[in-house]
Amino acid sequence: MCLLGFSSGLPFLLVSVTLALWLKESGIALKDVTMIASAGMTYAFKFVWAPLLDHWRLPLFARLGQRRGWLLFAQLGVIAGLLAMALLTPHRLQLFVVATLLVAFMGATQDIAVDAYRIEIAPPSAQGALVATYSLGYRLGLLVAGALALILADHIAWAWVYALMAVAMLLPVATTLTMREPDVYRAVPATWHAAMRDGVIDPFADFFRRYGWALAGVTLLFILLFKLPEQSIGTIFNPFMRDMGFNKTEIGAVTKIYGVWIGIAGAFVGGASVARWGAWRTLGVAIVLESCSNLFYLLLLNHHGSLPMLTVAISGQNFAEGLLGPPTVAFLSLLVNRQHTATQYALLSSLVNLPGKVLGFFAGGIVTVLGYGGYFAITVVSILPAMALFAYLWSYFRAAERASEVAQGEP
Repeated sequence: MCLLGFSSGLPFLLVSVTLALWLKESGIALKDVTMIASAGMTYAFKFVWAPLLDHWRLPLFARLGQRRGWLLFAQLGVIAGLLAMALLTPHRLQLFVVATLLVAFMGATQDIAVDAYRIEIAPPSAQGALVATYSLGYRLGLLVAGALALILADHIAWAWVYALMAVAMLLPVATTLTMREPDVYRAVPATWHAAMRDGVIDPFADFFRRYGWALAGVTLLFILLFKLPEQSIGTIFNPFMRDMGFNKTEIGAVTKIYGVWIGIAGAFVGGASVARWGAWRTLGVAIVLESCSNLFYLLLLNHHGSLPMLTVAISGQNFAEGLLGPPTVAFLSLLVNRQHTATQYALLSSLVNLPGKVLGFFAGGIVTVLGYGGYFAITVVSILPAMALFAYLWSYFRAAERASEVAQGEP
């Protein structure tokens, strides 16, 4: 799971934050930079093709099994896309964007397969440990695609950096080839109509059947809004860092090397908090802290090039981001019906990321009009509707969480 986490984390920054810096240094306008670097928005739509990974075996990869076959296909797709980006470079922008979208699509497909694999190889009691191990690998992937990539880019061409990232994906490929396929029996639908009903329609209809239209609608709206401050920073982050006077090595060292370990520390605190106080209460606190952490970036507006201020900002933001991770996973897992785990989890995790990605898509235009300070202020204020919904849902999900603990025999 650690190596699969690395495989998931590596391509994510290469089509978003790291890519934004490459585009900016290639002379692409900031408005276009944030739009192109929003290719990561593909991750927010992975629920659309998630049913395929549950019900269709790829012809050339079928002998590996349902999960490993899709994993290998996605990993090879990421490698091909990264090599294409390295060969094309932003100077051939249209084809370069196509290659970027390929990496994003294959990376999102890989995430679907990894989540399904994790759920199927172990019972619910072991999922916490698997998620923690996966998160460590994911952070290491971010470290390579963020810090290492930026530091290398100060010494070699960006094209070579992306080629090296493609080589790094060979380790997860070897992992997929050597790990075992989960022992899960999947019934083959008798007709195409039955396949569509079981694989596409029922996973979505089931959520509304279990919670009712009113509660399900409010819950989905809350899911759409509560990570808006975190997700909206991605595409604008590196251009902001450069405009504040930091070079690529400083950005890589502080935000990607130091910051990754601060994020891991936040994740450990988040996991311990979930174990002690439950996912729902921890989630509420983490949402507020994550939103307020964006205010740290306002400090940099009056301290251009100040490494101490950058360290303070990254410490607050990355710790809060890490803190928010475990309660988010625990809350989404509470909502999922294990009859439709892969598809429903893909849908819910996609909805979590979608609005922030949309805001990030327009980040360059907003900054052009309001400045960086105005944009960061918007990301903080955007959490108010989510907290109102959190208060409305408090009694229901606290009760649901207690019932789940009683059912599992926990005190």
